[in-house]
Amino acid sequence: MAKKLWGGRFKKEIDKDFFEFQKSIQYDYKLAGYDIAHSLIHALALGKTGILKPKEKTKLIGALKKIGNEIKQNKFKYESGSEDIHTDIQNKIEKKIGKLALKLHTLRSRNDQVAFDEKFYCHVECKNVGNLLENLLKSIVILENKYKNVSVVGYTHTQRAQKINFKDYLCAFYCMFERDKKRLNNFLKNLEVHIGAGALLRNIKKEDYGKAIKEYLKGSNAFIKPSENTIDDVSDRDFIIELLSILSIIQMHLSRLSEDFILYSTKEFGFMELPEEFCTGSSLMPHKKNPDFLELVRGYTGRIYGNLISILTTMKGLPLTYNRDMQLDKEPLFSSVEIVKDEIAIMSKFIKGVKLNELVVKEALKDKNLYSVDRAKELVLKGMPFRQAHDKIGKELRGK
Repeated sequence: MAKKLWGGRFKKEIDKDFFEFQKSIQYDYKLAGYDIAHSLIHALALGKTGILKPKEKTKLIGALKKIGNEIKQNKFKYESGSEDIHTDIQNKIEKKIGKLALKLHTLRSRNDQVAFDEKFYCHVECKNVGNLLENLLKSIVILENKYKNVSVVGYTHTQRAQKINFKDYLCAFYCMFERDKKRLNNFLKNLEVHIGAGALLRNIKKEDYGKAIKEYLKGSNAFIKPSENTIDDVSDRDFIIELLSILSIIQMHLSRLSEDFILYSTKEFGFMELPEEFCTGSSLMPHKKNPDFLELVRGYTGRIYGNLISILTTMKGLPLTYNRDMQLDKEPLFSSVEIVKDEIAIMSKFIKGVKLNELVVKEALKDKNLYSVDRAKELVLKGMPFRQAHDKIGKELRGK
């Protein structure tokens, strides 16, 4: 069992089964890079206060940057016996520079670290999801332009309704994902990554953290700021709920697109041909071409929605401030981000390979019911009230 960041007031060793039950290193290792950022800013702040001498600060920062480079190069390996990523990094620094590492955790708490790390993670991943959505929007435009002058059957209630442009049909999905992009941009604009809350009270001056942040960011956009209300900072997980809500809406749109494409590619409709490289076959029936990617997207919707409900349920009755329940926010967050990112990336490739079966569509467009509104409009333009025109065309279509 690795060294812990706590334990002085305890006489007994932690129960081994309980330790395994409560540790989080197996998933919060994903926050390693963000935790290094917290430690770098904190070390700079300790230097501003004089708690760290200049040489000590330089040595600590050097060790932190080495671990940071290992993370960037995918060479970082966490110790499975560590309680969490904060403890693991602390122990790694101690191995590099000895007892000086014990000064790093001066006047800070993991409560502050984890809130900082998760907000920083959300900041970065929000940008990543936004960039992937931008690629998806471009792919939709490519398919729009491929069939820009083609008409298809439009549906309401899954019943044939009117003749529409295929480009307009695709543009409906474009509008959905464009709104999602705006939601992400608004989320990013309002998200501030705070540091310096301690366990629930500030222990280092706000000004010292402000100077440390400025030095760390080196003049770039200051999305990191000193903690304002420390009690709120360590107890807040609204930002996770908000991001998971946006991801749930994106997932809904991906699922609706998938459902349409599954439906229109069936033999019963035959309007679309799906790209083979994103489909699979049957182990029994040689003729099958199954839309597995689209079905998995549709299926993952339950998990994405469940992740949002999980965090809402966890947070709904927690007293201020930090509670260990909040440790369980990470897996739903990581899960939703990774699933949605994968889906958007694959969908961007998938949608460019969709083919429209124009002959089948033309045959379907011969259905005279699709033009009932146009015919009623003609009568209206000749002076007939619309209600009468509606009844007249309806009777004609039913054969009376």
